[in-house]
Amino acid sequence: METSGTKTILFITGAFVGNNCWDAWRTYFEEKGFSTSAPPWPYKDASVTELRSRHPHHDQELARLTIEELLTHYENIIKSLPEKPILIGHSFGGLMTQIFVNRGLAAAGIAIHPVPPLGVFPYEFTFLKAGWKSLGVFTDPDETYMMSFVDWQYAFVNGMTIEEQQAAYDTYTIPESKTVSRGALSGAAKVDFKKPHVPLLITAGDTDHIIPAHLNHRNFNAYETEGSVTDYKVFSGRNHFVLGQPTWKEDASFIYDWIIDRVKNKIATTRYSQAV
Repeated sequence: METSGTKTILFITGAFVGNNCWDAWRTYFEEKGFSTSAPPWPYKDASVTELRSRHPHHDQELARLTIEELLTHYENIIKSLPEKPILIGHSFGGLMTQIFVNRGLAAAGIAIHPVPPLGVFPYEFTFLKAGWKSLGVFTDPDETYMMSFVDWQYAFVNGMTIEEQQAAYDTYTIPESKTVSRGALSGAAKVDFKKPHVPLLITAGDTDHIIPAHLNHRNFNAYETEGSVTDYKVFSGRNHFVLGQPTWKEDASFIYDWIIDRVKNKIATTRYSQAV
């Protein structure tokens, strides 16, 4: 199909948060004429309160979820849609977006502060400090991982007021599978950086701790497909809670304009890297 006709957007949620993080984004893009969906991960189709009540001993299905199962879950959703969708994924969802673009399942991909694919080694100190607990080393794999408020403050909402941090934590943070987090270090998270692909945009934030901009830029630089659109944008003042910051609409507007230029109008096929 021609990507210029694509009017379907699938939002792919990252780890540690519920799919309600896309609510405002869905409204924004639906008002622009797109059909959108933001399906939950397997075993996360419940309220934040209910999911938290199961942690850590009463949600073994989620605890045992693997990255392969997660990818299959979303791939089946993609294939059930009436057309190849534009994929917009955040964090771990950004990693999955890159994988699905690599598999030829998308009309275009936008990876917002994405976990990098295998081969882009995340050596940044802030990444290690913010994310190592989610791997659950030496812990029971049948128990889910729940990010503490202190870790949430550092990993997601640094720079915000304490009231904003707490409100975001109470509204969005949910238990997670340690097995899925470990999967980002496996072959399932690999992409072929030399394979031609549909337009791909990677965005970053200059205050993001868990996925710092430097890591995102190395992810961008790993792509060696000069004949394909691969773009990079770093925004000022964005932490990892970029989807819910007061500036979220500016980011959504940039992404919308990029979709119109790169996907609908098919403007240019050269790479660019831009900071604001």
